Amino acid sequence: DEQSLTYCELLYYVQVLALALLNEYRVIPGEVVCQCVERSLSMIIGLLSIEIIGGVYCPLSPENPEQRLQNLIEQTQARLILVHSLTNRIFKNNIITYDIDTAININDKITNEDRNQLSNISITPDNISYIVFTSGSTGTPKAVQIRHRNLTAYTQSLVEMTAFKTSDNVIQIASCSFDNHFQDIFVTLMIGAGLVMLHPHGNKDLTYFIQQLMDKDVTVLEAVPSYLDILCQHLEIQNANECLKKLRTLSSGGDVLTNQIMPRLKKYASVPSSSSPSDGCRLWNTYGQAEVTITTTYFQIGFDFDCDKQAMSIGKPLPNYICAIMDEYFQFATVNQDGELFVGGACVFAGYFGRNDLTAKILMEINNDIFYQSGDLVRYDHQGFLYFKGRKDHQVKLRGQRIELAEIEKCLMNTSSLVSACTVIKWKEQYLVAYVQSSHIDEEQLRQHCQSHLPSYMI
Repeated sequence: DEQSLTYCELLYYVQVLALALLNEYRVIPGEVVCQCVERSLSMIIGLLSIEIIGGVYCPLSPENPEQRLQNLIEQTQARLILVHSLTNRIFKNNIITYDIDTAININDKITNEDRNQLSNISITPDNISYIVFTSGSTGTPKAVQIRHRNLTAYTQSLVEMTAFKTSDNVIQIASCSFDNHFQDIFVTLMIGAGLVMLHPHGNKDLTYFIQQLMDKDVTVLEAVPSYLDILCQHLEIQNANECLKKLRTLSSGGDVLTNQIMPRLKKYASVPSSSSPSDGCRLWNTYGQAEVTITTTYFQIGFDFDCDKQAMSIGKPLPNYICAIMDEYFQFATVNQDGELFVGGACVFAGYFGRNDLTAKILMEINNDIFYQSGDLVRYDHQGFLYFKGRKDHQVKLRGQRIELAEIEKCLMNTSSLVSACTVIKWKEQYLVAYVQSSHIDEEQLRQHCQSHLPSYMI
């Protein structure tokens, strides 16, 4: 838990692993390299080594079932998986793996020849930086491709907003399955801030997590509202009143902040005063999708905001983003008219890996710019603030995770005994329910089948 690396030390280990990928495995620019590791320093070393040799970083969560991991690897056509000591037994013999811990324990010196080899690799802004999977309406996960220029533009947006500063300490919470972890890691390192990595399941051990917030002087925290709610409850139990006082930026997205959470955040965070609004903690409600590089809009919230008396806005576009609202006839919506959100600008993705057909359906040209058709219904008010209204399809969001119900239904239907299947979300209780039709139903068998093919948040 108390391991640490300076940027100089980090660069050394990244170069050692990068040279091994080049010389032993002949990885070439544009090649997808998957990485399946728990949260650790090895995670950072691995993903950066892939990036600096021009590879395409594709994270795989060790929490996913074996069959799902196998399917994702086949979908990316990756021939090499980076692992470490905690995950090196997950994959079967037919998959080539390389243990990061083994590579970085080699005490070789980096020679000028080595540096020249790395420096001569050609990477352009239009090269793909990473791939992340999202739930697919056809039942197959979609591989979202983000370019280097998309990620750089996104970083510039956050720097312009002073969301991240070199003096910050950023704590990494999000699982590698979700694009928020790219923000925690890439943006932090690109501006030279401090990155705090929890142990593999440290986000679930709230006593440990609270201690890390205080011991590491964390100033930037991002979490879904449900996590913040549970965190504040534990702060009250432990009487840890000073835990969040050093936070400069607290952002939350993926779900709705409620009046249950807001008073608790006000109690524990450092609330800016009217005489010095730039001091204290800024609380943001954020919105975004993986296809437009993590976060699209933001709304700064006062800690006295009453969620029962007014609707919570998702805000305005970040710098480098453009938002357009279109009606069903693809005409621009007027003030307070519901319409579909289209997102353009420097952060629109390159497309779905291997699915040009889906990419063509989801990207649209508006006024000579490429826009992503989000499927989200929104409206905007007279001040230009956006408000989320719902979906135009059957995609749902549960505790911050976007879920295509059809992916669950297809998984269920792959069992031979079912005639039909339908999945719905129970909004008040916040859980999923699947209804199935068959002459013979074995509930335990269906559950086991889903557990072996779907991530845990879909079950």
